[in-house]
Amino acid sequence: MNISSPTPTEESISALFRTLGQPARIQILLLLAREEACVCHLEAYLGLRQAAISQHLMLLRDAGLVSASREGRNIYYHLERPDLLEFFHLAARLSGLDPAALQPPCQPLAPCPCPHCNAACDPNTSCSGVDEDCA
Repeated sequence: MNISSPTPTEESISALFRTLGQPARIQILLLLAREEACVCHLEAYLGLRQAAISQHLMLLRDAGLVSASREGRNIYYHLERPDLLEFFHLAARLSGLDPAALQPPCQPLAPCPCPHCNAACDPNTSCSGVDEDCA
């Protein structure tokens, strides 16, 4: 059997599938499709460690799927490719699943200390959520 070498297009598609190949990355992208979020916000919703979320975000950013902007000491992530939602819905259908099941968590598993969730927090400081003004 003679198989030709993959083209750059095929390599790019394969790289996208590798990037999306982790359930946590799909969850992150689904949350970012709903709203921008900082790492602590994603941590509160997904129940994953900050270090794990940061690594996933780095890969998603390197792939051009998310972007980041700084607000004080917080970095907020945005979905760069909203068309990924269509892709996820198609993938769900191809997997025999109802695309409506692709919903990010509606409630955080833990309180989020970010300034967007806690208006009393100063966005120029790192709010831990422990301070009385931020609780």
